[in-house]
Amino acid sequence: MTPVGIVLVSHSAQVAESVAQLARGLAAGGAVALVAPAGGRPDGGLGTSAELVLAAAAAVDQGAGVALLADLGSSVLTVKALLEDGDLPPNSRLVDAPFLEGAVAAVVAASAGAPLEAVAAAATEAYDYRKA
Repeated sequence: MTPVGIVLVSHSAQVAESVAQLARGLAAGGAVALVAPAGGRPDGGLGTSAELVLAAAAAVDQGAGVALLADLGSSVLTVKALLEDGDLPPNSRLVDAPFLEGAVAAVVAASAGAPLEAVAAAATEAYDYRKA
């Protein structure tokens, strides 16, 4: 079984890495799916870098698809532009999901062997989680 890869695109390298670390840790038995953060600018500042997104997607692509979750604004626009230009690996998809909860759900689903469509659905369903 080749799992779907997950890319977490944030304006902050620290946020992307922290969410990736949490999602990996919460996957039952430890994550099997590859998860890569793509946060901040190459110089370490805040922002979004197409180059970092492309490198992260290439690092997690094993042929089963790549689910990309973005935090907000230009992160979303960057992923959309890369998809439109055909620069991301085949079968890559921007997932409309809350960043943290969606990342955890995506990693758990991907690690369980779910296909890309089911990984995206699990992440999107995180919008329905209620805390009160």
